[in-house]
Amino acid sequence: MIKKIAIVGPESTGKSTMSQQLAKHYNTLWVAEFARYYCAALTEPCTMQDEINMFHGQVALEESVLAMADKDFIFCDTTFVTVKIWSDAMLGRTPQIVLDALPKRTYDFYLLMNIDLPWQEDPLRDFPDQREHFMEVWHKELRALNANYVVVSGIEDRFDNARKAVDQFLNQ
Repeated sequence: MIKKIAIVGPESTGKSTMSQQLAKHYNTLWVAEFARYYCAALTEPCTMQDEINMFHGQVALEESVLAMADKDFIFCDTTFVTVKIWSDAMLGRTPQIVLDALPKRTYDFYLLMNIDLPWQEDPLRDFPDQREHFMEVWHKELRALNANYVVVSGIEDRFDNARKAVDQFLNQ
């Protein structure tokens, strides 16, 4: 059974960079954030159907990486829990397919990236003034899943802090 280590958190907290760095360090695969590519192609505001499409895309991308994995763990640059968080925030509700999948499609360990990094502008980022709110939302969602997670902080030592948390998890 291949373990899935998810890198999650609010916008502009270094999730993609961390996922790639950890995968390189451990010489394993990582799953990219499907929604980033999907949203970059949108020409209209995101709809509930778009959220459902992003859910399916993230799951399919994850399944394809799992099928290629040659180690006993991979890293996931976010998860479809993000679909729940954004659907709730932007559309007021979560697609039922996402709610149904939450208890079934689990992750073994989560690194919740802290909001201590400076905000980086990006056309796909929306809430520079709500980082604290979304950090609390992530804590709430992870607690609701009874998730095994740690918060990763630091600017210069962020990677080392993440690596230490992964080492501790893998050595349990």
